[in-house]
Amino acid sequence: MSQAPKHEPPCRFCKAPLRDSFVDLGMSPLCQRHLRADQLGQMEPFYPLHAYVCRECFLVQIEEVAPPEEIFGDGTYAYFSSYADSWLRHAAQYVELVTERFGLGAKSLVVEVASNDGYLLQNFVTRGIPVLGIEPASNTAEAAVRKGVPTLVRFFGAATARDVAKEHGRASLLLGNNVLAHVPDLNDFVSGLAILLAPDGVLTMEFPHLMRLVEQNQFDTIYHEHFSYLSFGTVAKIFAHHGLEMFDVEELPTHGGSLRVYARHSGSSLPAKTPRVARLLEVEETRGMRGLAYYSRFGEQVRETKRKLLEFLIQAKREGKTIAGYGAPGKGNTLLNYCGIRTDFVDYTVDRSPHKQGGFLPGTHIPIRSPEEIERTRPDYVLILPWNLQDEIMEQMAIVRSWGGRFVIPIPEVQVR
Repeated sequence: MSQAPKHEPPCRFCKAPLRDSFVDLGMSPLCQRHLRADQLGQMEPFYPLHAYVCRECFLVQIEEVAPPEEIFGDGTYAYFSSYADSWLRHAAQYVELVTERFGLGAKSLVVEVASNDGYLLQNFVTRGIPVLGIEPASNTAEAAVRKGVPTLVRFFGAATARDVAKEHGRASLLLGNNVLAHVPDLNDFVSGLAILLAPDGVLTMEFPHLMRLVEQNQFDTIYHEHFSYLSFGTVAKIFAHHGLEMFDVEELPTHGGSLRVYARHSGSSLPAKTPRVARLLEVEETRGMRGLAYYSRFGEQVRETKRKLLEFLIQAKREGKTIAGYGAPGKGNTLLNYCGIRTDFVDYTVDRSPHKQGGFLPGTHIPIRSPEEIERTRPDYVLILPWNLQDEIMEQMAIVRSWGGRFVIPIPEVQVR
């Protein structure tokens, strides 16, 4: 495997030196830093996007090249969860499931870490269950408060957990969706979860499964906002280090294949452990995820995907075809910047979020417009950047087929549909 820089940064969990490359995606800007028109002529910061695998705990990770405050904390964070219909349905189904399974009610306290714009907690509010959101991005937190979701604007860790526990009490249900990968100090974060969780409380976390990332070639989910890439076995080890024990796990289709893990304080026998925990640990072991060879092949796999996508785009442009994008997700910016795809290939992209419309994608400077622009310009191809929502998007944009337009799915390999 290729070697890391000589300074060998320490693993963010076990502190072993990082010597083994997982994939090097070159230099890339922060993926949610969309630009205004008056910023296009200014210098734009690019940072290394190189993921390593720890040979001791097998945590895949990138270095912290930009502080979390720069990414999330100044009121310009562009990701609002409520603009994906399928994600809203997923959140509502989760609330129904856990409310019934764990008997949540008016005497419970539900706390969500990285609660975004209240997309999930609003479902508990309508049931009369007390909630608190903890969210570092002030603009998304303000949107949550407008929905009636009390929200504390702070980064989460041990200090925040102690303050919340003192003021509000400890959580009956503590949850976080797609946040575990976003924290540079994993040990401080997970220790905070243990502090805030009530003695008989339940913790659930959702995160993209590293096994799916590798086996479905989802390299575009690697970006600076995601500091870690997680297997079930590694997360179980991190949680155990901080006194938390997995008692259940579900495999989910969200974000290209995610896990929802359930944890309790170590030593507790309730809720009872399900057979799914041992089963998934065995699956990961059988696939080779506890050895470096599993990770060593990924880099070339990624380079071949880049070549195939560029071959398709070059051929389409030589044939005089027009190409528009759909979506402005973080993963799309990794894909476009790594592959060098700019307005010479993609005329514009569209997004349902008004917070993104009128801006320009970081690095590539592709303009972001409203979805109506696709019907107005009738492109030959629509490149779906949030490929994990491809079915939802193709249904919403079915009109594209009326003029013979087709959809392009870039991951795991180029598909034209």
